[in-house]
Amino acid sequence: MEQTIRKLAETVSGAGEDEAALLEALCGAAIRRWRGRLREGLTAEDCGTAFHCAAAFTAAADLLSGGGDSAASFTAGQVSVKARTAAESAALAASLRRAAEELMAPYTVPGGFAFLGVRG
Repeated sequence: MEQTIRKLAETVSGAGEDEAALLEALCGAAIRRWRGRLREGLTAEDCGTAFHCAAAFTAAADLLSGGGDSAASFTAGQVSVKARTAAESAALAASLRRAAEELMAPYTVPGGFAFLGVRG
C-alpha cells in the first residue's frame, strides 16, 4: 500500500529524485493521519482506492506547501519553461487537501470543528 501511495503522490506532485526521501516521509505521515481519523471499526482496506488517493493527495499537498518561489520562468532557444509560483502551489495544495477530505468523508470522523447554534 505504501509504495502505491508514494507512486501516486510522486505523480500528482511532480516530485523529482531530490525530493524522494521527503515525499516518502510525508506519505508515511499522511497514512498515519488518515488511519487515525477512520471511524471505529474501519480499516484503510475498507476504504478501497479512496484511502490511497487521499493519502497521496495529502502527501503531495504537504510537499507543495513546503516549496517557495523558484525561478519563475526561463527560455532557451525555442523552449520556454514556467514554474509554479508559491501562490499557485498553495492553491494546488489546498485543492488537493479538499479532494482528500471529500474522498474520505464517508469513512472518517470529521476533522474540522463546527460551532452550531447554541442558545444562550
